[in-house]
Amino acid sequence: MVFIYYSQGVSSLYQDFTERLMSHLALKGTEITHQVLNASTATMHVKHTDEQGKLDIAVEKENVKVTYTVERERKEFTKGAAGAIAGAGLGGLIGSILRKDQGMGDALAGALGGAAAGGAYGAYEGYEESKDERTRFAEVLAETIKEVEDELQYIIQGQEDAKEQARERGRQKLEEDNAKVDEYRGQLEELYGQVLAVQEEVDMAKSEGANVTKAKGRIDRADALYKEAQVSFEKKEYGTVRPKITAAQNMVDKAREALSEAQS
Repeated sequence: MVFIYYSQGVSSLYQDFTERLMSHLALKGTEITHQVLNASTATMHVKHTDEQGKLDIAVEKENVKVTYTVERERKEFTKGAAGAIAGAGLGGLIGSILRKDQGMGDALAGALGGAAAGGAYGAYEGYEESKDERTRFAEVLAETIKEVEDELQYIIQGQEDAKEQARERGRQKLEEDNAKVDEYRGQLEELYGQVLAVQEEVDMAKSEGANVTKAKGRIDRADALYKEAQVSFEKKEYGTVRPKITAAQNMVDKAREALSEAQS
């Protein structure tokens, strides 16, 4: 008998799924042997109480597929079975085998069938026990797979939340950077206008015979700082833009002071 289970949406954590499933089953009394673990598949032999079988675990798209194949054990006949066979006619059973009309298994099955019809239900005691055990382990396996899936879904949700938080921080940083871009662009445009205006005033004062050496040196330095700030802005090196704008603005102010002194 084969049981197939699907664990939804956890294939990205396949190895974690397999390790957790094995650990949980072991804690519930399952003996696990002959494990063969690969990147996306795994096989192992399992034994739980009197039941044993094979587990196949594999990635299937976004899910993990678990296939449990029951390997039914050969059961000893109970006293009820022996009595039932005797009641069904031991001679007929042996005769069937000797005539090669039926194999041993078919002959026994036929004898047990006749015995059951005669009321010897003890012959099925072993089968019913095996059936009950198999059903219980199938339930244990299903419950365990669900437990592991819930654990991994919690982890996946945490990872998604962390990614969303990172994306949100990225959006906030982008908004802040865009705000800085607008702010620095405006400051650079204003600074450029001031540098041009003072340069024009210095040239006019010089043409009028004023000594503008000091003022010209400072406005030239302001112009150089402005150009450096512009380069940093274009390279998105925003950490150096503001200091250079501030330094250039100071030079503009000092150039104006020097020009005023030269004209007085």
